[in-house]
Amino acid sequence: MINLQSPINSLGYGVAGYNILKELFNRDSSVALYPIGRPEQDDDFIVKSMNNINNLKLNRPHVKIWHQHDLFQRIGRGKHFGFPIFELTEFDQREKISLHHCDELLVCSKWARGIIRNQTDAYANGGFLLDQIHVVPLGVDAEIFYPSQVSNSEKTIFFNCGKWEKRKGHDILGECFNKAFTKDDNVELWMMCDNPFLPEDKKSSWESLYKTSKLGDKIRLIPRQQHHQDVARLMNMTDCGVFPARAEGWNLELLEMMACGKHVIATNYSAHTEFCSPVNSRLVNTHNLETAFDGVFFDGKKGFWAELAEEQEDAIIEYMRDIHSLKQSGQLGINQNGLDTANQFTWKNTVDKLLEAVNG
Repeated sequence: MINLQSPINSLGYGVAGYNILKELFNRDSSVALYPIGRPEQDDDFIVKSMNNINNLKLNRPHVKIWHQHDLFQRIGRGKHFGFPIFELTEFDQREKISLHHCDELLVCSKWARGIIRNQTDAYANGGFLLDQIHVVPLGVDAEIFYPSQVSNSEKTIFFNCGKWEKRKGHDILGECFNKAFTKDDNVELWMMCDNPFLPEDKKSSWESLYKTSKLGDKIRLIPRQQHHQDVARLMNMTDCGVFPARAEGWNLELLEMMACGKHVIATNYSAHTEFCSPVNSRLVNTHNLETAFDGVFFDGKKGFWAELAEEQEDAIIEYMRDIHSLKQSGQLGINQNGLDTANQFTWKNTVDKLLEAVNG
């Protein structure tokens, strides 16, 4: 088994760490957890895994699920596997040095493996070989996220979930909604986008952008939910997820919407192309990259993300109108192709791939 280092919370890294640890523990209760920060949950398997630190096996592989700039330290003397989840096309010098403290790397997607390969090949001390970069896709818990029938509401409800960020396309999503529909259309947009890393004035700016818009009375702002079951309940009350992201490290919420049988609109770029296709998603094609800059989380000094221009906005608007037309005519069924895809991306599969890599 392994020594696992990860946060355990309701954010992206923490959700991945929680589910990977749970699956590992179910297979071998000797897995040792070295939490990054204080765990938000106190499940029995978390407590027991933390107690296993007292029985450290020094030669076990060490897996650290964390940002690419902070993979320096290892636990024990076994192989050190970094598992970063990143969104941009380039790394700065600190990130490259951090990555090269790892013996091998785990990434969520083939897109991410390509970035690692390109960026570390150029590094002065040499890059990682292809067989040292392992694709370990993340998963979804089908016991929590499972399909219901099309929502009983007469309204067509669109949904977005993810921290307030320009990277996630929140600067254009509200505009697209306002252009797609009028006050007479029976539609709503639900935004569950609280960002704990933003100061209150920045949060208020995002909320105001939506609530003071033309169709602000049709836009519902939903606070961050504490439990995954509450997120799943909300998703099953909606009809379509809209994710106009410029870049994603994985996009758990998009896969969770698929697991609920919901239709999805998403950009055809970055890590979620690992599970999004024209068969299971309404894809918004992008043609150009632009400097990653938002003045908050991305300073424009490194890396690129997808450019969202008028063509992409028009595609989102057309897809939203199509979903609404299908719902109002009674023809919007379950997204069976999306559900079939989500059923392949289980946490069991994630851990299968992880153990195959670390025990290689």
